Amino acid sequence: MLGLGTGGCSLSYRLDSFLGKSKEETPETTGSIHPAPAAQPGDAAMLRPDDLAFATAAATEVLTRTDQNASQPWENPATGARGTVTPTADAYTQDGFTCRDFLASYVHDGSESWLQGGACRVHQGKWTIRNLRPLKRS
Repeated sequence: MLGLGTGGCSLSYRLDSFLGKSKEETPETTGSIHPAPAAQPGDAAMLRPDDLAFATAAATEVLTRTDQNASQPWENPATGARGTVTPTADAYTQDGFTCRDFLASYVHDGSESWLQGGACRVHQGKWTIRNLRPLKRS
């Protein structure tokens, strides 16, 4: 057992997050990993963090409701972004937590996009978004 822990493979780990990272340093690119493509209008990646906070608050509000066809609008007055969050199904249990899936619209700078996501009620009954991605249309 001691041999497995001290020999064989080596592991390299950078402590950038603990030691601080120079803003002038560029990320290292490897042969098999390509940088993500630039976000296009309507992508979920375009959702600004401050807009996401308003959308998350709307999701938290609407997911607690049990009425059919519930929908919660949201708007960020600072950016002009707005949208709605609508649960798409009844609650279900996953890993012992109550969860719900939802659709969210995002309207900003004249473009509209749709996101699909899921949230679970985990910490002291508070809803936590567990995934959020662009809606795949078929």
